[in-house]
Amino acid sequence: MIYKVFYQEVKERNPRREQTQTIYLDINADNELEGRIVARKLIEENTAYNIEYIELLSEKALEYEKETGVFEVTEF
Repeated sequence: MIYKVFYQEVKERNPRREQTQTIYLDINADNELEGRIVARKLIEENTAYNIEYIELLSEKALEYEKETGVFEVTEF
């Protein structure tokens, strides 16, 4: 399952929509909730990011992300 994670690079500052960034994670999980938990844990262990939202991408959303040219799965 591919998850799109919205985050801010710095936890000490208030989040601003203009500074929100995204990464994509490929998570092996039994269900969506477990995947979100694993994704959050991975990010918290490997970065200092302030996580805003974690979204499971549907097939159509994944196709769109690939078409935009910014899609790249992050591995930790």
